[in-house]
Amino acid sequence: MAQSINIKFPNGISADIPTGLFINNEFVKSSDGKTFPVFNPSTEEQICEVYEANEADVDAAVDAAEAAFEDWGFGDSSRRGRLLTKLSDLIEEHAETLASIESLNNGKPMSLARIDVQLSADCIRSYAGWADKLYGDVLPAGDDNYFSYVRREPIGVCGQVIPWNFPLLMWAWKVGPALAAGNTVVLKSAESTPLSALYASTLVKEAGIPAGVLNIVSGYGQTGQYITSHMRIKKIAFTGSTATGRHVMKAAAASNLKKVTLELGGKSPNIVFADADLDKAVEFANMGIYFNSGEVCCAGSRIYVQDSIYDTFLEKLKARAEKNVVGDPFDDNTFQGPQTSKIQLDRILSYIEHGKNEGARVITGGKRLDRKGYFIHPTIFADVTEDMKIVKEEIFGPVVTITKFSTTDEVIKLANNTEYGLAAGIHTTNINKALHVSAKIHAGTVWVNTYNDFHHNVPFGGYGQSGIGRELGREGILESYTQPKSVRVKLDLAA
Repeated sequence: MAQSINIKFPNGISADIPTGLFINNEFVKSSDGKTFPVFNPSTEEQICEVYEANEADVDAAVDAAEAAFEDWGFGDSSRRGRLLTKLSDLIEEHAETLASIESLNNGKPMSLARIDVQLSADCIRSYAGWADKLYGDVLPAGDDNYFSYVRREPIGVCGQVIPWNFPLLMWAWKVGPALAAGNTVVLKSAESTPLSALYASTLVKEAGIPAGVLNIVSGYGQTGQYITSHMRIKKIAFTGSTATGRHVMKAAAASNLKKVTLELGGKSPNIVFADADLDKAVEFANMGIYFNSGEVCCAGSRIYVQDSIYDTFLEKLKARAEKNVVGDPFDDNTFQGPQTSKIQLDRILSYIEHGKNEGARVITGGKRLDRKGYFIHPTIFADVTEDMKIVKEEIFGPVVTITKFSTTDEVIKLANNTEYGLAAGIHTTNINKALHVSAKIHAGTVWVNTYNDFHHNVPFGGYGQSGIGRELGREGILESYTQPKSVRVKLDLAA
């Protein structure tokens, strides 16, 4: 099997997509020659096969990362910044190809995929600026006989495992801060969406980033297990389900107690008060749940609406959801593409059946589209109760529940009635109320009069079972990808 394939996309663009493992700046076959298929969720047809990394391949990637670490991590930091800036420029130059890969392999509409590509470039460029600004501190610790300071150092070889819902963007969120801080990386892409990470690897090499600094392996959960339990990997960053996050943490602890950051699941509340701008609240509620086909960890999947506007809001959201164009991701009018895999499609349909069987009322949707591909109609459930499975568990699809509330204290209690704590939304024209409720909600991010509104300078991460640590912003590099070293020098002032 060749180590690349030429793909012609439905929009007429064509590109050579690597299918090998990216180790030491070269695309190579897996050591046992094993491959696995990659599918187009819009057509259910196979796109290609890529090589699957085994334990020996992960070892080879770690070898390359270790060999590159000393020069990359403790060499000229401004050089890291220049090379990452070049990488961000190349991402922009190849934007339409990268967006096409995301649409073909993930099912993401082109209009949204283009945004993801730009956000990825912006993230890499932002962290490039951090590379030579990882300042330490001089500490007033004792009298003049001591000089005490803290320096920030890279951790070493970092393992990273990314999900399938935002393949390129999660690649950028992981790679940007890790490399800017001087670490080297072994990253595993999601088995259903490996193609954008592999193509982006060609840009890594073109940018001049040295061999071994970034290594990309494809594979299933076992490949990820090789990374999370590897004795020479010093830190693991994982984005995915809470259940898998537990396994990652156990593997990290059982191996070498590697540092861990986890961005996990969510069941985020989206609260609409009676004094909200109703039309805007409906738009952001629609974006909060149906954006990216509902495959968003922080999706606003539990909407709470104040009783005096409940019926009006329900009517307006139903009308808005039914206007969403669901279909071909290469059609510029499409807002919602397919679910990324048949596994995910079947999981979502199972939750919909649970909701119906538990007595929840389907306001719209509730079924698969009658066409080829993994498409589901935007779905709204009303008349739900807090003990229902569709209210308590993460569905990870275009399915939302809507609940009525009366008072602020009541909705705060409802919003916090979850094991998760990734995000929340508040819609109100009263800034005092917005700030009060924001302070009371147990979530890592609270959006006010907006939703799914990210920026690379704003930290993102969860409370509770939604994870550990933060990505993006200062915290996403200083806390996640550097380690502080304290130095205390006793001076001989008499000399």
